[in-house]
Amino acid sequence: MQGSVITRERFAQGKSFAEYLDSGIRNRELFERNYRDLELTGEQTAALRALAARANGPHHVAVIGEDWCPDVYRGAPVAARMAEAMGVELRFFERDQNKDMIAEYLKDGEFESIPVFVFYDREHGELGHFIERPALANEQLHLTREALGDTSAEGIARRLGHEPSEEELREARAEARDRYLEWQKGETWAGWRTATVDEVITLLEAATA
Repeated sequence: MQGSVITRERFAQGKSFAEYLDSGIRNRELFERNYRDLELTGEQTAALRALAARANGPHHVAVIGEDWCPDVYRGAPVAARMAEAMGVELRFFERDQNKDMIAEYLKDGEFESIPVFVFYDREHGELGHFIERPALANEQLHLTREALGDTSAEGIARRLGHEPSEEELREARAEARDRYLEWQKGETWAGWRTATVDEVITLLEAATA
């Protein structure tokens, strides 16, 4: 990609998915669970392999993210699964250590949304990129808020019927996070992983047609 700060040399400095998992990250178990729980369909696997076999098809992919972000610990394992199916190299870059990279992929030209997947051909020409989450997840994002509940001090006060102490606030928010993590084991979250694969396939098919 001419003019990009993600040169071929810079790309080579990124971490493989395994190296990233081994680098002392938070939420490693969630990255691993999302990787483990995603099973590509036969149709998806065939489509990804066919894309990689094209002369102008995907050859390597850069992933930009951070370990605290739910969209990243769901999405980065999806990128890893796709890269494996295509037989292409994946390199991971921490957003906050690579601000010049994320500056090229601001959502709506403004937000440093993550993860970002950037797909390249054999000549390191960009084929396309994916930002943050699939359209299905945006449509269903209200389900996340329902799983969490209102974690504001005001919302917790209404639920408790009195002004919460700092300890009660911490406990209520910890309980909300536990509910959210349990919710992530369900069909909606799994559907977002699958939708990510389908969106990327559509993106790459259009780019290499």
